[in-house]
Amino acid sequence: MTTATLTPSRARDARPPAEDSRIGLSGTLRHVGALTRRNLMRIKADPESMFDAVLMPIIFTVLFVYVFGGAMAGNQDDYKQYLIPGLLGQTGLTLAMAVGTGLNSDFQTGVMDRFRTLPIGRASVLLSKIVAETLRGLLSFAILIGFAMCIGFEVRTGPLEVLATIGLALVFGMSIVWISMLLGMALRSAQAVQGVAMLVLMPMQFGSSIFASTRG
Repeated sequence: MTTATLTPSRARDARPPAEDSRIGLSGTLRHVGALTRRNLMRIKADPESMFDAVLMPIIFTVLFVYVFGGAMAGNQDDYKQYLIPGLLGQTGLTLAMAVGTGLNSDFQTGVMDRFRTLPIGRASVLLSKIVAETLRGLLSFAILIGFAMCIGFEVRTGPLEVLATIGLALVFGMSIVWISMLLGMALRSAQAVQGVAMLVLMPMQFGSSIFASTRG
């Protein structure tokens, strides 16, 4: 048997040019769209992963309005008006906690190693998760506001103010998603990610004025 060897000139020709390995903005956007579709298909295959987005807004609303509302505010109707806008931020924090755990699992199972072998934009994997979480967040906000209105919450501003509130809560939640993804890439196990995320997020939740006014 004879082994074929490449001459230096042929070896240079076999290498892809540096320009070909660069991915432009349009290519990155296509990759983000494809990976976002993959993330949404995973949700479709595992509907239980949506329980936090669908049920947590309802659970928190019922718990704090009907269990703690009378004790903290004295009037449940007034407390609804105070609590619901703050729960938008609370919901964003809750959704962010699961992102880092899922990203860490992708590293542990070899999914990220497979992505590294593909000719895709470097940022497309993380950006696709942001897009998917944004859609989950919008669904969760819609459920929260819809359920709150069913139990007596009143929107006392115009539609532009409501959209601005939702947009601000969404930006806040997605900023926490970046921190959660950083933990998912830095820590070694999903359990460690979940534990550290709780240490970061719990003080932000209960040390704020979401549930009780800080005014004397």
